[in-house]
Amino acid sequence: MKMVIQRVTRAEVRVDGVAVGRIGLGLMVLVGLEQDDAAPQLERAARRLSTLRVFSDAEGRMNLGLDEVGGAVLAVSQFTLAGSIRKGRRPGFDRAMPGNLAEPMFERFVELLQADGVVVETGRFGALMEVELVNDGPVTLIWEDPPQ
Repeated sequence: MKMVIQRVTRAEVRVDGVAVGRIGLGLMVLVGLEQDDAAPQLERAARRLSTLRVFSDAEGRMNLGLDEVGGAVLAVSQFTLAGSIRKGRRPGFDRAMPGNLAEPMFERFVELLQADGVVVETGRFGALMEVELVNDGPVTLIWEDPPQ
């Protein structure tokens, strides 16, 4: 499982020009599910996001979490994160989890975040989406948790 996590002041995802998910202050999270990912990766990733302290305190240090700043998560499934550009001139997606398996896994990931008290908006699984965001900082983090 891979995630690109961006601290944002706002983010929005649109399908056919219509907003389907929108947040103010929070985390924009692109989620790539790979072959053999399972519940343990989802649980670790959801717990990490819900407790991650990347928002500035009064001294300007990254010391506050989503709950302390009233933030939300905009989660967007992105199979291209499982892509490889090591060979050839086109990316290969052999490591990407097939959509029929990835969709319920992504939905479970969202449920786990919500169970931790996180407000979550999402894109539309499998759709061609436009993502717009204002990266705050900029702060961008990469999470990789390969299957065990």
